[in-house]
Amino acid sequence: VRLPKVERKEEERVGALSSYGELFKQKIVYLYFLGIFAYVGSEQGVANWISKFLATYHGIDPQTKGAATVSYFWGLLTVGCILGLLLLKLFDSRKVLVGFSAAAIISLSLALFGTEDVALSAFPLVGFFASVMWSVIFSLALNSVARHHGAFSGILCTAIIGGAVVPLVIGWLGDLFGLRFGMLFLYLTFGY
Repeated sequence: VRLPKVERKEEERVGALSSYGELFKQKIVYLYFLGIFAYVGSEQGVANWISKFLATYHGIDPQTKGAATVSYFWGLLTVGCILGLLLLKLFDSRKVLVGFSAAAIISLSLALFGTEDVALSAFPLVGFFASVMWSVIFSLALNSVARHHGAFSGILCTAIIGGAVVPLVIGWLGDLFGLRFGMLFLYLTFGY
């Protein structure tokens, strides 16, 4: 297969160490790093604990209904990405981000405090409403700096470590105070 040669623009190149130094002098870089960290942490924090939560609080078999709910979470996250693309054509990206974040928090609340039937529907809806966050945060981040977009993308991609940290925090809090309390930590990450 013949692939065309890609010519990167200067702002797309990773650049030297000095480009990172320039970026790390900007507060906005840290704020968007935390935004991606919080988003991926939220996504993984919900997905990793859905099945255990349903088993603990509603007696649902994690191998069947629990696993199905997790798969619906990921399925609706995918569907939401497609819908999000359309909404971003019609509305300002910040408004879409705020609206979907608020809806994700409401869905999470329903999942954590609702009945079994409500939880089975609300957990997948968290995925649906979280779906636009990655692309909108990433896009807003890159549009917030004038130079070194390649280096900034690398910094942002490093923030996916939130997907390892947040589920761990939820588990630790869950061991200390109960899983429902542990999952309340997601209010901080979704809120951010």
